[in-house]
Amino acid sequence: MKLTLYSDYSLRVLMYLARKEDRTQIDEIAKFYNISKNHLTKVVNNLATLGYIETTRGRGGGIKLKMAPEEINIGTLIRTTEEHFTLVECFDPETNTCPIAGVCGLQNVLGEALQAYLNVLDKYTLQDILHKRIAL
Repeated sequence: MKLTLYSDYSLRVLMYLARKEDRTQIDEIAKFYNISKNHLTKVVNNLATLGYIETTRGRGGGIKLKMAPEEINIGTLIRTTEEHFTLVECFDPETNTCPIAGVCGLQNVLGEALQAYLNVLDKYTLQDILHKRIAL
């Protein structure tokens, strides 16, 4: 299972903000991670819509966490930032053309593996992944 860059950037933004006390600018985060400001702007807008961060425009504005790090569940975040969890073609009944889908056991095995993956992520919060201090 590979996370999209969108999920990766979402996690990075939240981790960065969790270590800051003051409002932060998107430019600062983009520079720190060497990520496109345009990509981060989309991520930040989505995180604000989802209620993870708050944004303030204008002078003295910026972004900051809206929730405490221990309230941000990693599994829930990943479920909202990933576009889909279609590991193989047969996971999507609308586009499935596999001729052995009805008699193949792979879908069940991969479905179980995906659920185990998400169950592990559900055990952790943003606070849990902030172990080491880094210089910001």
